[in-house]
Amino acid sequence: MTTLPTERSVRSTPEGLLWEPSERWVRGYKGEVAVVDSRHPVLVWEPDLPVPQYAFPRGEVRTDLLRPAKNPATGTHTGSRIFYDLEVDGELRENAAWTFPAADLADHLAFEWFRRRDTGLDRWYEEEEEIFIHPRDPHKRVDALPSSRHVRVEVAGTVVADTRRPVLLFETSLPTRYYIPREDVRLDLFEPTDHRTGCPYKGTAQYWTWRGGADVPRNIVWSYPDPLPPVAAVKGLLAFYNEAVEITVDGARLERPVTPFTASLKA
Repeated sequence: MTTLPTERSVRSTPEGLLWEPSERWVRGYKGEVAVVDSRHPVLVWEPDLPVPQYAFPRGEVRTDLLRPAKNPATGTHTGSRIFYDLEVDGELRENAAWTFPAADLADHLAFEWFRRRDTGLDRWYEEEEEIFIHPRDPHKRVDALPSSRHVRVEVAGTVVADTRRPVLLFETSLPTRYYIPREDVRLDLFEPTDHRTGCPYKGTAQYWTWRGGADVPRNIVWSYPDPLPPVAAVKGLLAFYNEAVEITVDGARLERPVTPFTASLKA
């Protein structure tokens, strides 16, 4: 009997890795060269990373472009010991690929993708859609819902936003983000920066920083000028890091959450 994808359970290894097969067609490119062309990828979750990575059967990887790593990053990626440098058209990228230290995944190769620093591949695709930063987690949802809640935002004691027409963005494992029309934000109190971030669920965000001094982190306001279709409702709206500002919703002050972003928000 065929096992449906929805009936599959996430599997675990003694090393603490979680993994499950995926039916997506995944390709990874260095320049114009397809280094990975896989119809049988595996999603792998490492214990210390909140997002998954892909690993691929060796037969679906251009292993002829891989060389044993000159300076292997031994011990990273849950204690991996086998690393490979990638050489394409005379350019070498160190530690671009590795094998996870788990018997279940011994015949699979993983590639740098998440937070890559010129070590991974240039472009990744799931089917015909380019995916940024890291693979999407099939167990995670992102929903953008228009609302009539009353949302007020304060920075250093100053009210910087007040609206009754926010869009609430619900993302698994993160606090609700409140996206506010620009007309309801004192954007004159902020200045744009060249900071940009990418998200595989939402797109590329641009940022603003508080002008008023005080102990306020930089880049606490962001917007998606061209969001991905599933969250099109947030296009052009402005959101604030709950971790760094005071947000009041329907008269109730929200507690500042502690999230993976908290440590990076520094004044």
